[in-house]
Amino acid sequence: MGRARTRLCYLFGVSLKKKIAILPGDGIGKEVIPQAIRALEAVGAPLEFTSFDWGADRYLTDKTTVPPDGFAMLGRDFDAILLGAFGDPRVPTNIHAKEILLGMRVEMDLYANVRPVRLLDGRLCPLKGVEAKDIDFVVVRENTEGVYGDVGGVFKKGTADEVAIQEDINTRKGVERVVRYAFEYAANHLRLDGSPRQNVLMCDKSNAMTHAGGLWQRVFKQVGSEHPQFKCEHMYVDALCMQMVRDPRQFDVIVTNNMFGDIITDLAAGLQGGLGMAASGNIHPGKTSMFEPVHGSAPPIAGKNIANPFGAILTAAMMLRHLGLGAEAEKIEAAVLAALLAKKTTVDIGGTLGTREAGEWVAQRVGA
Repeated sequence: MGRARTRLCYLFGVSLKKKIAILPGDGIGKEVIPQAIRALEAVGAPLEFTSFDWGADRYLTDKTTVPPDGFAMLGRDFDAILLGAFGDPRVPTNIHAKEILLGMRVEMDLYANVRPVRLLDGRLCPLKGVEAKDIDFVVVRENTEGVYGDVGGVFKKGTADEVAIQEDINTRKGVERVVRYAFEYAANHLRLDGSPRQNVLMCDKSNAMTHAGGLWQRVFKQVGSEHPQFKCEHMYVDALCMQMVRDPRQFDVIVTNNMFGDIITDLAAGLQGGLGMAASGNIHPGKTSMFEPVHGSAPPIAGKNIANPFGAILTAAMMLRHLGLGAEAEKIEAAVLAALLAKKTTVDIGGTLGTREAGEWVAQRVGA
């Protein structure tokens, strides 16, 4: 795997550059990922990039979604993966997106989807009276189970008696490891102001989903008892959504299942300036992990040079931090903040620049 390769390089005196697999994907992914790479190159991080053409274009050419041994190769030969977005109207089933993105999460066992929710500029938040310092929390989403496992089926399809069943899979192993990850994240990551994180909140819908919710409740209580330094809290997902827009100041780390995590992080992105500002990582500690901006491929705006590249650039910074390159990550994050304050941004967040121009401004700031 990538980390094993790094150890061998050290022993044999080979270059210690981190090997990064680049998958721009579809739509605006092919526009924003190059801007993230520009920032990475400008900061001078010891990285080596290899690009892969997995996506709709490749699928439409030869029906390949993931080449044989593709996921094993990524885990074996690379230290991290930087991914754009998948989805293309030319592939109505989006089978390539499912097999590449969801397949990568499952086959590489990237069980913790980590989404920082940070407001860098108070102007970007739609809530009145909220300042940048007020929104700084993280959502840890279980990433390999739940309803995304596509377990279920349809009976008597197309008739008046049609029945559709979608199973919600929650294993003790899957729940416990992501809950433990959330507590470990809280212990090892400070807030932006340098203060320690104090609260870990578990979100579910156990008043309706009693079996799955009961498992999450028991595990959270057990693991929480092992971390007495944190205040352990619980909210139903509907109450959490209300509180997130009522008073986001109260949150530190939120851990939840796959579906609820998907939904609440899109809501949370609205608090920080929209999906174009949101970064994420798909993590398996000690193994090759994947980093992707939260937004999708956005076909309606693809190719128009108007997509916000900052989510991808902040995702690249998140990847650097994961790889132990914290100083370089801070330079990139500082450049994005400077761009926001100077309004050197795309139109969606109040600027006048295009995707390429905003990315160039950040890269120049990083390299200055």
